Amino acid sequence: MTSNWKRTLGNVRSFIGNSMGGLRGGSNLASWVVAGTLAYFLWVKPSQELKREQQERAALAALAEASNPNRYIEKRKPIPDPQETGLIYGNKNRNRKPDE
Repeated sequence: MTSNWKRTLGNVRSFIGNSMGGLRGGSNLASWVVAGTLAYFLWVKPSQELKREQQERAALAALAEASNPNRYIEKRKPIPDPQETGLIYGNKNRNRKPDE
């Protein structure tokens, strides 16, 4: 019974060791550290810096837009539609009786 779980544990360790390239001990750990460091500096850090730069650019653009003295500001109220129905074309109050 005890040899069964020991054998299973040994098979799992063997599978993990083979899937990581067959390296054991310190060299295995060192290779994973090197691979993780390279992945961080080649993929993770540049993407974080790019995201931060995009956020900074967006903040600067919003600030520049808000402080631009030549930006367009609507100063007039829109002209309301004179028709009661709200339609652009059609019957303009022809079916209404005149007030007495």
